[in-house]
Amino acid sequence: MSLVRQLIPVFLLFCMTVHADAVAESCHATSQKDIAALFERWNDSLQSGDPAKVVANYAPGSVLLPTLSNRPRVSVKEKADYFEHFMTGKPVGSIDRRVIHLDCNNAIDTGLYTFRFADGSIVKARYTFTYQWSDDRWLITSHHSSMMPERN
Repeated sequence: MSLVRQLIPVFLLFCMTVHADAVAESCHATSQKDIAALFERWNDSLQSGDPAKVVANYAPGSVLLPTLSNRPRVSVKEKADYFEHFMTGKPVGSIDRRVIHLDCNNAIDTGLYTFRFADGSIVKARYTFTYQWSDDRWLITSHHSSMMPERN
């Protein structure tokens, strides 16, 4: 069984646990296409060169486990610091393979993506974005990204 398939139940359990104590809520209608577009929103903000625009995609208290850093980033300042350095290479991300799961006001987008940098370098990585509908928009509640262990 692939690692991505093994991780999906863990993230689903996480999302369900977060809402276990919540009162009944109405579910925001969404689709896999809507959730897939959230990566494009994030990638567009990444290409803006402004770390604040990237960080605006993340919910308060969200967790970023970044591709090119060993430190988890929780605060706005920590996330901005990571993206400030990451963006100096002018990365452009593209999805190679994904699985999207939808739930009431939560979604998971997990798979493989590739970053191409201005200097010609390429980083292939695994990713998981978890999203939560918050007031009037989807925000990232956790983002895990790690370089692929095998280089092909």
